[in-house]
Amino acid sequence: MRLTFVNDMGQSFVIEIDPQMSLEDIMALLEAESGIPANEQSISWDGHDLNRPKATMAELGVGDDAVLVLRRKITVAGRSLEQDAEMMRLQILGDPELMRQLRESQPEIAEAAANNPRRFEELLRQTRQRQTEAELDQQREIERLNADPFDVEAQQKIEEAIRQQAVMENMAHALEFQPESFGRVTMLYIPVEVNGTAIKAFVDSGAQQTIMSPECAERCGIMRLLDRRFAGVARGVGTANILGRVHSAQLKLSDLYLPCAFTVMEGRDVDLLFGLDMLKAHQACIDLEKNVLRIRGREVRFLAEHELPAQARVFENPENLPPGMATSTAGPSPGPSPGPSSANPRQQHFPGSGQTLGPSPASARPTPGRTTSNHPESSIQTLMGLGATREDAIQALDAMGGNVDYAASMLFQF
Repeated sequence: MRLTFVNDMGQSFVIEIDPQMSLEDIMALLEAESGIPANEQSISWDGHDLNRPKATMAELGVGDDAVLVLRRKITVAGRSLEQDAEMMRLQILGDPELMRQLRESQPEIAEAAANNPRRFEELLRQTRQRQTEAELDQQREIERLNADPFDVEAQQKIEEAIRQQAVMENMAHALEFQPESFGRVTMLYIPVEVNGTAIKAFVDSGAQQTIMSPECAERCGIMRLLDRRFAGVARGVGTANILGRVHSAQLKLSDLYLPCAFTVMEGRDVDLLFGLDMLKAHQACIDLEKNVLRIRGREVRFLAEHELPAQARVFENPENLPPGMATSTAGPSPGPSPGPSSANPRQQHFPGSGQTLGPSPASARPTPGRTTSNHPESSIQTLMGLGATREDAIQALDAMGGNVDYAASMLFQF
């Protein structure tokens, strides 16, 4: 049988047990799940305390899929009492790690625990009530879906519930065995100089060419060398205007002085993108074990997180993101690349050898569908040109607040 235990902080613990298992054995299982010692546990069901350790769930009247309340007992003056709101508040204040976790997950409760005991008690009561109602609603929904095994819609909902459970179990497994996968990865930047101007360059082996923003080109004094005959449009995950190309300028890396060609492109979140053309030309090696870029016998250390330019940390601040954009995508926006893109298997490739500079081929231009939207038709056509359907393009624009680049990233990030 399956039992769900809910504590005063709204956390739930689901365990599968044998119906003949005694209450004290169940409490031992809960000790491993919740961290509360068995001798400090207080379990109640349907408003009644379960205080017969040797009794089974059947003897106590607890059925399958029941929701029970788990509280911690506190010893005061030799007496064992259930943990009330004030005891819990004092326990939180006395545990810095617990307080830190609470500030991250539920900042309002953490603030009330530190400064407003009455508000903390009210929030705790509301949390308990919401959790209990949610568990009861879930239990009633399960009973309703199981009532008619021939209801196609009900079976589809059961299938989705099973899928969601598998997703949560997969996430719990990852949290336990590979928690590092939930951390934020720092992008690879190196210090360079272009024409005597210090720049923090983003190393990107997925970019076909070395790219520089117009603003950075102005600071380096090389815009006067821009060859506008190489202007065009870069298409990949999004689009951007290519202003032209600087065929040769001096780039200093460590104590090396290397000639470098720069594609000057608008719409970049980085000043300088150190692309595959330079990496291959000088047989560079990205060594993540040593956290260095090896090039011509030199080892250039990648910048630490606090040394990154401001643009690289834009996504660390949630208010800089449009609604629905997760902060886990920290790092510079990849944006369009002047090389071919294969981010999505559904994406339609342009004809030819894969070169995507210049105007879009006529065969890649989609025809408008019947779906209407408040977003500009040009934004929808841009996403459709990347291989998305009109419906997917509109949904992505809705989720990203109309931002074309964010919508393209969302569509093709998997």
